[in-house]
Amino acid sequence: MEVILLEKLGRFGGVGDRATVKAGFARNYLIPRGKAVFATDKNIAEFESRRADLEANEMQKLESARAKAIFLSEMGDVVIKAIAGDEGKLFGSVGARDIADAISELGGEVSRGEISMPDGSIRKTGNFEIEVVLHPDVRQSVQISIEAE
Repeated sequence: MEVILLEKLGRFGGVGDRATVKAGFARNYLIPRGKAVFATDKNIAEFESRRADLEANEMQKLESARAKAIFLSEMGDVVIKAIAGDEGKLFGSVGARDIADAISELGGEVSRGEISMPDGSIRKTGNFEIEVVLHPDVRQSVQISIEAE
């Protein structure tokens, strides 16, 4: 199924690009969230009339993401206290929501969806480097320090 992208989506392309995606992905994710429209003649004509606004909106999102990245780089280590055993193993785990809350307490605006944890939740004390994906073009690493209470 061919769609027209209304915002930049990583591997699919940028604003105005036509992408071929699976029908379920388009119907269940891209179109309901306003990230794409079906590539029909009517939608193509409507998109061309809105192109300048959409591109300006995308540039604004990029600048906002860059400003957040600068704040995160200057923020320093994020310390999270958690209950742990004698050997440093946590009772429970520290996930994306916990990290987002800790960054928010320091004044950063990060949602849990922007935190990339490919190895899953953290289950032990120590220092970890977490990547925050603020925009498809802007990624910032953040040092997380998990300490026992």
